[in-house]
Amino acid sequence: MCFEKQNMAISNIIFFIRIILLLQEKEHSYFKAPSSGPLVQHSLVAMLEMSRKGMIPVEKVIEKMCHSPADLFRIDRRGYIRKGYYADLVLVDPAQSWVVSPENILYKCGWSPFDGTEFSHQVTHTFVNGDLVYADGNVVSGTQGKRLKFNR
Repeated sequence: MCFEKQNMAISNIIFFIRIILLLQEKEHSYFKAPSSGPLVQHSLVAMLEMSRKGMIPVEKVIEKMCHSPADLFRIDRRGYIRKGYYADLVLVDPAQSWVVSPENILYKCGWSPFDGTEFSHQVTHTFVNGDLVYADGNVVSGTQGKRLKFNR
């Protein structure tokens, strides 16, 4: 079964979530246990790589990773670039190849299943609520998010 047919049959959105915690962090109660997602950092570039290989159109990547989650969960003013919406944006250089390595992994757990993988796209900047939170390989300190609102 091709990727797109499989994708359409299984879900209207694409998830890259996996919780990885250090052993001592697992000993906390549920409400105090921190979470980590060692696929989130690489999810967009992985999908763009699939698009580059002709496995899924780039428009479908945007739909599945931006629009559909916001629509499905009815997240207020998110998932689209529209007047009056929060500016959650990612800038990608489609011609900047790079290899995942321990030196550029931002996960707290310090590893990624993509270690050693070469991607042809690189995220250069990330904006949350219009604020710069990531630039050229560095998380910008002092940034804060906002609580999501749901239209339910």
